[in-house]
Amino acid sequence: MTLQPETFLYELDSETGVATITLNRPDRLNALTFGVYAELRDTFLALDNEPGVRTIILTGAGKAFCSGGDVKDIIGALFERDYPGLLEFTRMTGQLILAIRRCHRPVIAALNGTVAGAGAVIASACDIRIASETAKIAFLFTKVGLSGADMGAGWLLPRIIGLGHATELLMTGDFIDASRAESIGLYHRVVPAENVHDEARSWAERLACGPSFALGMTKEMLNREASMDLDSAIEFEAQVQAACMEDPNFRESYDAFTQKRKPLFC
Repeated sequence: MTLQPETFLYELDSETGVATITLNRPDRLNALTFGVYAELRDTFLALDNEPGVRTIILTGAGKAFCSGGDVKDIIGALFERDYPGLLEFTRMTGQLILAIRRCHRPVIAALNGTVAGAGAVIASACDIRIASETAKIAFLFTKVGLSGADMGAGWLLPRIIGLGHATELLMTGDFIDASRAESIGLYHRVVPAENVHDEARSWAERLACGPSFALGMTKEMLNREASMDLDSAIEFEAQVQAACMEDPNFRESYDAFTQKRKPLFC
């Protein structure tokens, strides 16, 4: 049965295997509510095993990707919670990031506009970030008296752009434009606003044609090897590569090469 989320849009192209999630509160710059957080988490958990899904695009409607937590629907409500209630919320937001990182399908963020706060961390959790020239980004947490290291940002960002750049972005909470984000490695590509969805779609379709088991294991290894020493990492890679050699896609690659044709990966 096709997923049918209630708080955002979802579409699956059955021919290509590309699923698209569109945050759909354009009048609020796609600000997150408690319900959106929870349903996004649950959807990414489901997409890890959803039949027919090979890659995922995450984007926003209107002129923003995501402006973070909704000031009215979330921030105001948090003042009514005690510490256990606050911890329940912060853990739930972190669970969303874990669901994106643990999803074995490649996730491409199509950053169509402003990327702020929790939206910036969500974008950082994606595997590929394709950004519009208008997609300024900020990790705003210190601007509102919170730690810049939120939802896993303190783990993700230094691994993407290095400790120095991460320290600057997380401590100041300042916006940087798309050009700077690309120059420090936070964005993979920056394109004109009218091209961002097509560029993301091109990446998604390219990865959807790839060997799904190998791509999923590559993502898992990038997650797990971050906490390994070199000896452990090399042994882990040896075991996983041996498993990949037993996967049908390895044989298909060989057959396609010898037959001088394009491989048809599963």
